[in-house]
Amino acid sequence: MGNLRKVLRAHQQVLLTYDLTDTIASHSFRAAFIGYFLAKELDADADKVLKMCLAHDIAESRSMDHHWLSKKYVKVFEDEISRDQLGDLPHAADLLEVAREYEARKTLEAKIAKDADLLDEVFLLREYEWQGNKEAANWLYGRKRGLSRESQQEKLMFTAAAKQIAREIKKQAPSDWWSLYWTPNRR
Repeated sequence: MGNLRKVLRAHQQVLLTYDLTDTIASHSFRAAFIGYFLAKELDADADKVLKMCLAHDIAESRSMDHHWLSKKYVKVFEDEISRDQLGDLPHAADLLEVAREYEARKTLEAKIAKDADLLDEVFLLREYEWQGNKEAANWLYGRKRGLSRESQQEKLMFTAAAKQIAREIKKQAPSDWWSLYWTPNRR
C-alpha cells in the first residue's frame, strides 16, 4: 500500500500537467472522504463505501495507473494482483469481496464508491482549471464551454447527489470553503 503514494496518476500525461501530489494514494484518500459523506447522505453502509474507496485502486501499486487512452492497449489483471497482494493476509477475504462488489457496480454502496471516485476527478479538474490548465477545463466542461453542460464524469455517475455536487464544484472556486472564515481580525 505504501507504493501507492509513489504512483503518479496517468491522466497527467493527457492533461498536460506534472503534479507530484496527484498520486493513487492521495486520490483514494480523498475519494474515501467523499464516499463516506455521500454514503451517510444516502443512508448507505458508510463502512463498506470507505473500504471500497480505499481499496478500489490498490492493484495499481503493481500495475501502475493507466489513463483512458492507454487502457485501450493494455490488459491489467487486477483480480490476480489483488489476490497476490492480499491473499495471505488475515481478513483479506473481506477486502477481496468488497473489491468484487465495487467492480460489479450493482449495490448502492458500489455505485456511491464509484461516484466518489469520479467526484475526486471533478475536484481535481476544477483545481487544475482554476490554475489555467485548458485541457482540464475541456475535460470538466467539454470543448463547448458552459457550466450547465454535463461533464463526462457526471454522465458516468449513478446518484443524483453526486451529480449535484459535481455541478456545484464547477460553480465555485476551489478556495471558497475558507473565504467565509477569513476576516481582517482573524488571519
